[in-house]
Amino acid sequence: MNQNFLQRIEIDWNVIPYGSYLHKIDAIREIESLNFDTPVTFFVGENGTGKSTLIEAIAVSYGFNAEGGSLNYNFSTYDSHSDLCTALKISKGFRKPEWSYFLRAESFYNVATQTEKYRDYVPEEVYYRRYGGKALHNQSHGESFLALAQANFMENGLYILDEPEAALSPQRQLTLLMEIHQLSQQGAQFIIASHSPILLGVPGAKILSFDDNHIHPIEYTETESYQVTEMFINNREYLLKRLLSTQTED
Repeated sequence: MNQNFLQRIEIDWNVIPYGSYLHKIDAIREIESLNFDTPVTFFVGENGTGKSTLIEAIAVSYGFNAEGGSLNYNFSTYDSHSDLCTALKISKGFRKPEWSYFLRAESFYNVATQTEKYRDYVPEEVYYRRYGGKALHNQSHGESFLALAQANFMENGLYILDEPEAALSPQRQLTLLMEIHQLSQQGAQFIIASHSPILLGVPGAKILSFDDNHIHPIEYTETESYQVTEMFINNREYLLKRLLSTQTED
């Protein structure tokens, strides 16, 4: 048995109503079980393939607030998560995480706002020191996102991330990559949905593709994020000429 905190998920589709849209998401409707056997697991695939739906269901089933935060966060600005979490069973490992956090780009503003409210419970100097010297909403979106991540990521922790690159510049994505790699070697576990060819480069990560109507492992260089980025960088002028000329013809 590996040392991951979250070892396996199982889905009982009999719990999901027959008419639910979840039955129409090809990649996840085939899942009966899914194992997590590496410290870092990435979900990749085209928009609409179910990555974020499954990430959210795993997080909520584990006990996180659907919009994000630690296991202690209890708030809701809009209840929009799917019923998948009710059908999902989590198998945990023998270790218990020292800290856990669910961070998603989509609802980051709401989590940051809630974090600001919680600062009343800690000394102000401790709060500001933890988040880079100033309030989260007084920083840029990327700065505050990375500050919140770095303040809550530590060794022997469980972290579930939904498209964290959405808020980050390439340079800050590299910073996050280093954080993930270092902490994964110190007992932390990460489950991440991402389109970033930078973050997907974390050494030793398992990459699960949701494309082709089923979930399957692929290599880093097989990801669409890598292939499209490489193709564009190496053939920028040619591709732009082809794409824009086609657009003009239309």
